[in-house]
Amino acid sequence: MGNVNGVLMQFFHWYSPDDGSLWRELGERSEELAGKGITALWLPPTYKGNGGVKDVGYAVYDMYDLGEFDQKGSVRTKYGTREELIEATQKARSAGIQIYTDVVLNHRIGGDHEEEILATPYHDDNRNERAGEPRVIKSHTHFSFPGRAGTYSDFQWRWQHFTAVDFDGHESAEGVVFLFDGKEFDQEVDMEKGSFDYLMGCDVDVKHPEVQAEIKRWGEWYHDTVGLDGVRFDAVKHVEAGFFPQWLHHVREYSQSPVFAVGEYWSYDVEALHHFIGATGGNVALFDAPLHRNFSDASKSGSDYDLTQIFDGTLVKNEPALAVTLVANHDTQPLQALESVVEAWFKPIAYSLILLRRDGYPCIFYPDYYGASYKDVGRDGNEYEIEMASHQFLIDVFLSVRKERGFGEQFDYFDHPNTVGWTRTGDEEHPGGLAVLITNGEAGTKRMKVGLQNQSYVDATGHVADAIVTDENGEAEFRCQARSVSVWVPA
Repeated sequence: MGNVNGVLMQFFHWYSPDDGSLWRELGERSEELAGKGITALWLPPTYKGNGGVKDVGYAVYDMYDLGEFDQKGSVRTKYGTREELIEATQKARSAGIQIYTDVVLNHRIGGDHEEEILATPYHDDNRNERAGEPRVIKSHTHFSFPGRAGTYSDFQWRWQHFTAVDFDGHESAEGVVFLFDGKEFDQEVDMEKGSFDYLMGCDVDVKHPEVQAEIKRWGEWYHDTVGLDGVRFDAVKHVEAGFFPQWLHHVREYSQSPVFAVGEYWSYDVEALHHFIGATGGNVALFDAPLHRNFSDASKSGSDYDLTQIFDGTLVKNEPALAVTLVANHDTQPLQALESVVEAWFKPIAYSLILLRRDGYPCIFYPDYYGASYKDVGRDGNEYEIEMASHQFLIDVFLSVRKERGFGEQFDYFDHPNTVGWTRTGDEEHPGGLAVLITNGEAGTKRMKVGLQNQSYVDATGHVADAIVTDENGEAEFRCQARSVSVWVPA
């Protein structure tokens, strides 16, 4: 799963500039990030979206257009051109960084031609309940990609390759989903709304043999063109789970490499995550959405939150080998779809909990590292200016300590609602280990054992200035400041 002791970074956010600069930035920053301890970068969808240069990438139009063809009002994508993408990923791999690309298999948007289809309306909030009789609808379900003109693939998407849409050009309809004649909503998906198969746009029918063959062909082409160290599957709760291991087996066989896969199954119900892991045979790791929710709740509750429960109901606690741990992502940042914000004061604590512990594959979010500033309209219709603070200094400290000291057994001291800690014992090559203490209330102390006797330890964060010396048992009374984290390492 990922790299041993590896660290992933999400190298974009929803409001990344649309000036085509991201791929160049990727090439420029790769060597520095590798030196810090980043082992993999998750890129946004690299192909043309319906919104052209304004499209973050999730309104998928053409997966073969990496910023090469004049489609949807531009040649380049939001992030740059095909050539810039290839050059940047080559630089990253030369620096020792793997590249995970975002793969959206659920939906397509921005079809080139309308088709008429016999379809049955179903209530959007209950896909088991009809909202009317079958009727002929009109929708943009024919994707012919005239700007690409058959280059790389002559496959054209028609209505038969989809299961449903939510738009009828003949007659306006709100709150309904139109299920195409002869199709059915998948059952091996999240059961919210009766079947959460349909999300948006033209819903891809991954059971259709022509669709399966085309997506597998695309995987081969992408491997040959850009490279495929790993993938981040978008919106996996909306796609029949069984297709993911099929596709992965194909591209792994083709590339003769262990392509890593992590899925976005955004549910706070850890049992739903376990079900997906079972349905995919453990081939796809998942982001630990329940852990993110705990971080968000803890950040908003202050000292009222019981830190001994921070890992309750999380994937990393129950299935650590398949948990990609995160503090935030592009959907949870302020003004975005999920907007379950982790308050800035708590982020260093949260990052210590994913970067300095043994379990999970941690993922750093671009704005938490570099900062971000943007404007957008909120759900209330008002415009907001958002400033996301950079936590680069402390994240760099954690990365350095993880790389140098994150070895050996882990012992937890989760015995106080406001002050908890843990130690790592180190090993023969990395003696001395580390001790971490965090508090969401007043300044705290905790007696913890690190193993080395009569050894001076210093706080790598600089939050506590004075050194601490362990006793003849390798124990010491470690300290941290109020609402803070301290990371103690041998002096």
